Amino acid sequence: MAKIRINDRIEIDEAELEETFIQAGGPGGQNVNKLATAVQLRFDVAGTKSMTPAIKRRLAIHAGRRLSASGKLTITAREHRSQQLNREAARTRLFNLLRQASKPEKYRVKTKPTQASKRKRLNSKTKLGDKKKLRGKPSLD
Repeated sequence: MAKIRINDRIEIDEAELEETFIQAGGPGGQNVNKLATAVQLRFDVAGTKSMTPAIKRRLAIHAGRRLSASGKLTITAREHRSQQLNREAARTRLFNLLRQASKPEKYRVKTKPTQASKRKRLNSKTKLGDKKKLRGKPSLD
């Protein structure tokens, strides 16, 4: 089978992609009921050997509801009037999602607030407190 190269880390087999053609809704009269132009593209994320567990984990986060409990990723494309264009759109979306998931997570370097910023924050809090004190009723002392 032909291999599809996503990037230098991921290369999936063409046989791992399952396409189903369904009727697209929306305007178009009776012609919509006759043609199956919408595409449902399924990719078994849990069963594939072409991705590391870390990439699969990130893909699950990026995919959201499109990933089923059984580990199958479903992408539906119905924005074009032709089956071929919808097929290409679904594949492009899948490949972009896989590229996004293959990028390593950026490590966040924790920083502490500087003393000057702490001082500035406390000064602004006291100024605001003083302003609120002036709003109260004056005492008769």
